[in-house]
Amino acid sequence: MKDAEIERVVSILKKEIAAFKVPVVGVYAESRDPFIVLVSCILSLRTRDKVTYEASERLFAFAGAPSKLAAASVPAIEKAIYPVSFYRVKARSLKKLAQDLLDRFGGRVPDTMEDLLSLKGVGRKTANLTLTLGHRKPGICVDIHVHRISNRLGYVKTKDPEDTEMALRRKLPRKYWMIYNDLLVPYGQNLCTPISPFCSRCKLSRFCARRGVTTTR
Repeated sequence: MKDAEIERVVSILKKEIAAFKVPVVGVYAESRDPFIVLVSCILSLRTRDKVTYEASERLFAFAGAPSKLAAASVPAIEKAIYPVSFYRVKARSLKKLAQDLLDRFGGRVPDTMEDLLSLKGVGRKTANLTLTLGHRKPGICVDIHVHRISNRLGYVKTKDPEDTEMALRRKLPRKYWMIYNDLLVPYGQNLCTPISPFCSRCKLSRFCARRGVTTTR
């Protein structure tokens, strides 16, 4: 895909994803609460959206703020978030994260990449999502869908999500940074799937290099 075509691709994606369900972290982004976004993102890692949503609802029912999460016992957190992936590890990490927020940031979620990455269990994907969806600050969140589709299109040629983020920071117009993840995640979940994507139904096919694609539907 040529650099000049990204505007057309974004325009098509905006229309196409209207038919798809909003990813769970996007649902919680409507709260405009960085803490809710941060915690739901951590719960979503390697977990299906339905499981993430149900676990988030149970957890936020009694621990929707740093002070309440820090005061909760690890077993109570585990029970609330089960069966998200690595729920025992995440329960401990979330309690430590909440305490860190209280001890180091006065109970507020920081709004810089450096400070977010210093928190237990927070990687670049989670930090970028918290910045963009929670604080409405510029960032490029790159998960496996964004990494895969950006390479599949031929827009970047990278080995892992962090490389993809850096490549996109260099070439993706800044006006698309905050929405890029919101566009590609539902597209990747529903149409541009990891194995045998639905190329026959894809409105981006004329722009796509189909890198790494061996079978299609």
